[in-house]
Amino acid sequence: MDWLRQVPIGQYVDGSSGWLRYLDPRLKFAWVLMFLVTPVLAGAFWRVGLVIVLLLITFLSGLPVRIWWRSLSLLLVLGIFVGFLALFLPAGEPAAVLSVRAQSEFSNVVLQGPSWEIFRLGPFRIGNFSLGTFVVDRRSAELGIKTSTLIITVVQSVNLMLLTTESEDLVWSLSWFLAPLSLLGVPVNRLSFQLLLALRFLPLVQEELQNLLRSLATRAVSLRRLGLRASVGLILSVAERLLANILLRAEQGAEAMLARDGSFMDPNYFRSSVGLFKTSLSLNLCTGLLLIVVLGLRQKYGGL
Repeated sequence: MDWLRQVPIGQYVDGSSGWLRYLDPRLKFAWVLMFLVTPVLAGAFWRVGLVIVLLLITFLSGLPVRIWWRSLSLLLVLGIFVGFLALFLPAGEPAAVLSVRAQSEFSNVVLQGPSWEIFRLGPFRIGNFSLGTFVVDRRSAELGIKTSTLIITVVQSVNLMLLTTESEDLVWSLSWFLAPLSLLGVPVNRLSFQLLLALRFLPLVQEELQNLLRSLATRAVSLRRLGLRASVGLILSVAERLLANILLRAEQGAEAMLARDGSFMDPNYFRSSVGLFKTSLSLNLCTGLLLIVVLGLRQKYGGL
């Protein structure tokens, strides 16, 4: 019943192993933005290259394998499944072209254009049902590669940052990037503090869901024996209880804030590793230079 804890997606895991923990959170945030932004309008080779780089970073991160291998395996299965689904779906209909000239004028002319078809499967016939021909062309292959690689890069890059970065440091780095907006009157510190409370609230939601699932397991509830109507009623009652528990936790947090006169603190106050990133200055410098190199490669070879 502890499967939510065995797959720590989007949660910080305490420890000292791994060089990713010693990177400046602002650099981590910049690298994640690179993984999120550079695939836009990029070619298939660049997207596949980003996935390979991200897998190398994961394997060579020095983090314990038990932390990331379950979430990574599930993510790879999801990405491959969505990629194959997009591969066999029709990517678009050919444009209808009406010829102005008569067909008799083309009797002695052989018109043959480039065929982008890679392979085709079918048609299949199962009893009285017939499935059409599945054609995989260049457009559908590119669509499958783009969707699968985008899912992997987005989820895994954010997951690595959250695994190795405390929520306080993450909020501090975000407030550092948004600091110029404070000149325009934007309450950056207040927004950062609200984001920190939201990040702290997510593990409470997971804990409530884990407790409800554990209570169902201890009572040996079988949805197959209950039937469809009773199963739907049970699921709705569990969802209602989950929502009630979450609202109760939110009310307790609001009461705690009101007891403190509703005051908020600066994100710098919550940082527990102020001098940690200064000791790894060479690592941060190399990582920053490598990020600049990657951006230059994207400018030159991103269209491949």
